[in-house]
Amino acid sequence: MTGPAEKMPQWVPRATAIFLGGSALLAALIWMLFRVRSLIIVILVSLFLSFAIEPAVNWLARRGWRRGPATLAMFALILLAIGGFLYAMGSVLADQITKLTAEAPGYIREIEEWLETQFGIVVETDALVAEFSSGGSAARLASNVAGDLVSIGTALMSLIFQTLTVLLFTFYLVADGPKLRRLLCSALSPKRQALMLKGWEIAIDKTGAYIYSRTLLGLAAFLVHWLVFALLGVPSPVPLALWVGIMSQFVPVAGTYLAGLLPILIALLDQPITALWVLLAIAIYQQLENYLFAPRITSQTMNIHPAVAFGTVILGASLLGVVGTLLAVPVAATVQAFVSTYIRRHELIESELLDDEGVDTEEAE
Repeated sequence: MTGPAEKMPQWVPRATAIFLGGSALLAALIWMLFRVRSLIIVILVSLFLSFAIEPAVNWLARRGWRRGPATLAMFALILLAIGGFLYAMGSVLADQITKLTAEAPGYIREIEEWLETQFGIVVETDALVAEFSSGGSAARLASNVAGDLVSIGTALMSLIFQTLTVLLFTFYLVADGPKLRRLLCSALSPKRQALMLKGWEIAIDKTGAYIYSRTLLGLAAFLVHWLVFALLGVPSPVPLALWVGIMSQFVPVAGTYLAGLLPILIALLDQPITALWVLLAIAIYQQLENYLFAPRITSQTMNIHPAVAFGTVILGASLLGVVGTLLAVPVAATVQAFVSTYIRRHELIESELLDDEGVDTEEAE
């Protein structure tokens, strides 16, 4: 016979309640984070911008400026630069779209004659040509856009609201930076205050280094491509060189391809053979930048391995989309620098795996 059933241990109900309560709390936290995801993104972007702007504001503050006006001055400078870039690119795109719409029927007729002459292929293009004529799809585009003005206006208002929110957060983070840091430090012990301020300082340094290195590389790309586009006779060489400099440096991963695509397309519309030279020039400069310019500049500003940077960009894109790709590299550099500050380094042992020159051929034999 078996004895009477043993009583349930007293800790089991308590452990079960703690587990269920913890699971419910975790689920509520995840739900809350999902609901405020847009606010988290706004705060992260604002922090990044504040880290990038604060060195310039501090420089002005040391020369007698109050932090509020100094922050507004930096905002005005940045918005002026963005507005000038958008205006220049808008003018280029408008001119090229107008030119493409006007000359498209001629291009289509030339392709039709070439196919018939070279290969004996007869292609009826009257319907396609009509699309670019009066009453065609291209002509109806304006009316279609007009019908969508309500939805376009709604999206634009949402974008403006988010932009103003980011600017407002950034303004207070920079203008009241010392006050905010004093408020946060007052709730921490002296040891943790030093840790927090160290992390904040590293974030400012690394973000500033990221902006500085990208700006130098972008300036070099702008000057070189401006010269190349002007020599090749590409339309609007200055705006297109500016496009290459900004997109290739400040848009991770896909920026290089986006930077080269627009000049190639515009050159193709102007002179097809010129597009080939533009493609060759962009490819050559990209190799020079990757192996000559970028290592020298980034080694002085951001000591982060390219593989680590690429992996963090992919991770950032998976978590936060476009915002994650833009913030990934400076965040990775900040974390790496912060961790390196508190990691004890040891002397390396002798190993062929640690030798940059690789295995000696004589020893291998």
